Amino acid sequence: MKNIKNAIKISVYSLIAMFSLLACNDKLDLIEGQVATGDLDYTKTADMIQPLIGAYNSFATRGWEEYLLLSVRGDDVNAGGLGDQQDFANTDLFTYNKDYWMYNSLWNLHYADIVGVNNAANLIENYKAYANASNAAKADQYIAETKVLRAWLHFNLARVWGSIFIINTAIPDSEIDAGVATKDEVMQYIVDLMDEVIPLLPDARPNERTDVKGGVTKYTALAMKALANQELKNYQGVADATGAIIASGKFSLYSDFYQLFKKPGELSNESLLEMQFSDFNSSTGDFFYYTSGVSYQPFAPQNWTPARANAGSGWGFYEPSLKYIKFMLSRNETVRLETSVLFTNRGITEIKTDAAYATLPSWITNTTRDGDRINDYSRAMFSSGKHYLPSIQLTDGRNTYGAGKNMICIRYAEILLMHAEALTRGATSSAMTADQAVNLVRQRAGLSTLSGVTSKIVMDEKFAEMAMEWGSRYYDMIRLAEYGELSYDGRTFTADKALLPYPQAQVDALPLTN
Repeated sequence: MKNIKNAIKISVYSLIAMFSLLACNDKLDLIEGQVATGDLDYTKTADMIQPLIGAYNSFATRGWEEYLLLSVRGDDVNAGGLGDQQDFANTDLFTYNKDYWMYNSLWNLHYADIVGVNNAANLIENYKAYANASNAAKADQYIAETKVLRAWLHFNLARVWGSIFIINTAIPDSEIDAGVATKDEVMQYIVDLMDEVIPLLPDARPNERTDVKGGVTKYTALAMKALANQELKNYQGVADATGAIIASGKFSLYSDFYQLFKKPGELSNESLLEMQFSDFNSSTGDFFYYTSGVSYQPFAPQNWTPARANAGSGWGFYEPSLKYIKFMLSRNETVRLETSVLFTNRGITEIKTDAAYATLPSWITNTTRDGDRINDYSRAMFSSGKHYLPSIQLTDGRNTYGAGKNMICIRYAEILLMHAEALTRGATSSAMTADQAVNLVRQRAGLSTLSGVTSKIVMDEKFAEMAMEWGSRYYDMIRLAEYGELSYDGRTFTADKALLPYPQAQVDALPLTN
């Protein structure tokens, strides 16, 4: 068990970080300061928010490889021609190497952060012992928030590997010794855990919270419950949870799809779970970026001419697929295609080699509406626009690609489409019809409304809306056994490729079966 124990050791014996809130820009002040838990004065119950912010830091501190590995196998995304990361490119082709470092890193980092948020819950429990009734209720809320973050991390692991460990403690020796739970058991665990915490969480949007701006609320927990029920194919459970979110009347689609994934759209009324990053509007000094100093470089083009001088480019590891682009062109999509894909001239030429797409709309160009020119580069023909921050939106003096941009994890559009799919698969709801849910999403995209939507129509809409986001497309196709969709552009997918193999380092150390 040494691998997982080494990965979580720091989380067990020290408080991950202590933070305060920055009212000036509504960002969490994510400046790390290690504090030994033995130094904490639990009688100062006003300080119980500090381990909670540490839990959010664990949630938001991701390795650059994690998102890529979670997402790359869908037919919406290709791995860039990596060279130095050939096993990542092979994973995109459904050829798996159990010794590949990315697999072990995703496993270890997710489990380390599960233990980190569990450790935070323990510290809050220690404060609660000294709290009055009001602060005790606040402690219960904070602990509930850590459980939602724990659920999100377990959810990712189970979709990638199927059977995994369920870890509820900060010293999980006995839980590891007990062995793995099946994927369905993990999803039911998440459903039950969310039922436990929903009554304890704020009845508000994340952006309405004043204590932890953008923090978890009951609606985040309902979203997690819906996602887990969807994996279980409990579509009535999906409809009930998404219906509760819709019926609250608290959420709406951000009006500008393009800006939703950029700084103007941060913590909008569409967001149910969002990682927050910042350079605190300062050209120098502290910063907290997605994947630390790397930020969004793995998603970025290797070569561009930014509108704002000195803005850095990236690595070209994450490429929207030709299949997705042609699918969108065939639907006459504009704003969603422009938002999701950054085009190079080489990519535009490649699209035109298909006679059906020999003439492209005039708006398709290698220059974004914000003036950044995407030049040709070797690894890919396209880049992800959903992970793009226009250079003109960078803080003056900050040059890292995407610096300070938030990462959306769950948003209302996905809730609407999950609701619609559940209804087309036999569920019932008084919150909204499937037609209404789909048409809200379509109307923002500038498309006409539909009537009598089917499951196929909903899944096509979800392909258009959710591409490049957390592997949503891949896991939908696995859930629905739509394996033919994943056999594209020379790939051949078979059911035995649905899960990654356990990392060999974990097989050697832990009670796993494959």
